[in-house]
Amino acid sequence: MYKRSVVLVIGIVVIISLVAAAFVTPRLKQRGMAGEKPKIAIIYVEGVIIGGRGQNTLLSEYGGTDNLIKQLHEARDDSSVKAVILRINSPGGSAPASQEVGEEIKKLRSGGKPVVTSMGDVAASGGYWLAACSDRIYANPATLTGSIGVYMPYANWEELYKKIGIRQEKIKSGPHKDILSPDRQMTGEERALIQLMVDDMYNQFVTVVAEGRKMDPVRVRQLADGRIYTGNQAKELGLVDELGNLYDAVDGTAAMAGIQGKPEIKEYGKVSPLQVLLGTSDKMELLDKLLFKQLKNDAPITAPLAMPEKWGE
Repeated sequence: MYKRSVVLVIGIVVIISLVAAAFVTPRLKQRGMAGEKPKIAIIYVEGVIIGGRGQNTLLSEYGGTDNLIKQLHEARDDSSVKAVILRINSPGGSAPASQEVGEEIKKLRSGGKPVVTSMGDVAASGGYWLAACSDRIYANPATLTGSIGVYMPYANWEELYKKIGIRQEKIKSGPHKDILSPDRQMTGEERALIQLMVDDMYNQFVTVVAEGRKMDPVRVRQLADGRIYTGNQAKELGLVDELGNLYDAVDGTAAMAGIQGKPEIKEYGKVSPLQVLLGTSDKMELLDKLLFKQLKNDAPITAPLAMPEKWGE
C-alpha cells in the first residue's frame, strides 16, 4: 500500500511537470520576449576583407569573413535585434570574400531586418561592395570610398633572379598551371585569360552597385573607373545616402526600424583587453598575406583590392 502511494505521488508530479512544460514555459518565454528591449546590432568590418577563419588566439577568433558571417547569423537569430549597422573601416579585399559577405547581408535584409552602413576612415572597393548591399549608407564628408574596380597584382622578378643567379624550373601538368608566376614574363595568351577574369569580376561588382544603389549600370560604369571619392563627392554622385557619423547612423537606423527613444546597442566582435594582450596584429598579418602571397607561389589573390598599388609599398 505504501509503495503504491509513492508511485502515485511520483506519477502526479511527473504529469504536472509535463503540463507545465507544454503550456506554462512557452507563455513565460513569450512574456520574456515581449519584455525584451529592441536592440540595434553593430558589426564591425575592419581591415582587409579576406576569406577564412582569420586570426586565432587562445581566447578568440577574428579577422576573416567566416567570423563576420557568423556574427551576421547571430544578429539574424536574435529576436531582440531589430536592425543591424555595419561599421566599415576597410580598404577592400578579395572579390570572393566580399561577395560571400554581401550575399549574407542580402539574406539578412530579406528576413526583415534593415541593414545600414556607417563608413569610418575608408570604405573602398570590397568595403564599398558590402556597403552597396545595405539599405542605407552613412559616410563622413572626408571618408575615402568608391574605388569600384578590380585588379589582379602581378610582379615579374625574372631580371632580379638572373642578377642573383637563381633559375627556376617547373614540371607542369598544363601550359597555364604557373600563370602569374613571378619568375617569368606573362604570355599574351595568359594576359588575355587574366583580363577575362578581371572583366568578369568587374561586371559582377558593377551589378552589385547598380542593384544596391538602384542606379543605371551605364552610370555606375562611368563612376567605376577605380578612382576613390570623398564622402562629400560620393553623396553628390549617389554612392552614399547621408553624411554623418556612427551616432547619426544609429539614430537613422532606429527610426528606420521603428524604435522609439534611445535604442539599446548590442556590439558584436568586441575584443577584451586580455584578448588584445594574447592576440597579435591580425590586420598587418592579413595584409602581408594578401600582398605577398604570390611570392610563395600560392594561388593568385583575386581582387578587388582597393588600395592604390603605391599604398602597399
